[in-house]
Amino acid sequence: MHAQPGDWLVVKGVRLDLPEQRGRIVATGKPDGSPPFTVRWLADDRVTTVFPGSDAIVLTEAEVSEQDRNERKRFERLRALRRARRGARDVRA
Repeated sequence: MHAQPGDWLVVKGVRLDLPEQRGRIVATGKPDGSPPFTVRWLADDRVTTVFPGSDAIVLTEAEVSEQDRNERKRFERLRALRRARRGARDVRA
């Protein structure tokens, strides 16, 4: 795993009730970009040193933006489907 400052470290939740954690990589441990990474976490703005495990991935800013766009599209599709089902139920009643 390699990164550069400005990339994002995303740690996937291991259970449904544990959401993924995102942090901006502010420094890498070695000149080649390998761990450990110094990360500023999005959730609470704390800075920690991380040796990423198998549940972590490094994404560029562009990849995170694309992931966010896809998640918003998915959410909007689900919302539209829910509204359509609610409307169909109201018509039957």
